Amino acid sequence: MARGARRDMYPALDHVFVMCDADAPEASALAKIGLVEGSRNVHPGQGTACRRFLFPQQYLELLWVRHAIESQNDATRPTRLWDRWSARRTGACPFGLVFRRGTETDLTLPFPTWSYRPGYLPEGLAIEIAVETPIEELEFFFLPPVGRRAEAVRPAQPALPGATITHLRLGTPTGAPVSSAAHWAGSLGLVSFERSDEYVLTVTFDQGSRGNTADARPTLPLVLRW
Repeated sequence: MARGARRDMYPALDHVFVMCDADAPEASALAKIGLVEGSRNVHPGQGTACRRFLFPQQYLELLWVRHAIESQNDATRPTRLWDRWSARRTGACPFGLVFRRGTETDLTLPFPTWSYRPGYLPEGLAIEIAVETPIEELEFFFLPPVGRRAEAVRPAQPALPGATITHLRLGTPTGAPVSSAAHWAGSLGLVSFERSDEYVLTVTFDQGSRGNTADARPTLPLVLRW
């Protein structure tokens, strides 16, 4: 969501994923910071699983491939989840942004998408994925509307009480992005980009109003500000 934007605007940021080792032992870095882990999830037929740190409306997802063959089947391979995960240490950007729609028709975007219909979604629903996004850049997914899919189970104590992601800054060896989706996210004020020796994502909650910063590196390529 752009800085100062209404929180009910759509498509709205649902979660951020980062590719991790199997079973995401990197979660320990977030636990050390003091974040509280929520429910885990498995994606049947997609070959992936995740651990999640849940906030009131969003979450951080530590994602990995648990079944290589499933992740490379005819339906899933075009998502490039396998490609992004398997090359996460050799040039692929390990991050993706996942948005949610408010209604079935609420997906007016200035770039093309393709429809991914995984078996774990109810029949008739699809996840839209931006096309022409280089593997060295962020991935962009757009979920079906809230209420038409299973929602994450929120913990009694969220990872950061009251926190909302208000800005993301991606440090990348490739510099400025070329994809239309990345330029769109930048135009919203949600994402900015800078050149870096390695991939690193700085996630800012509530405009960093509390003045806190935590660096999860080298375990995770994440810096949190709140």
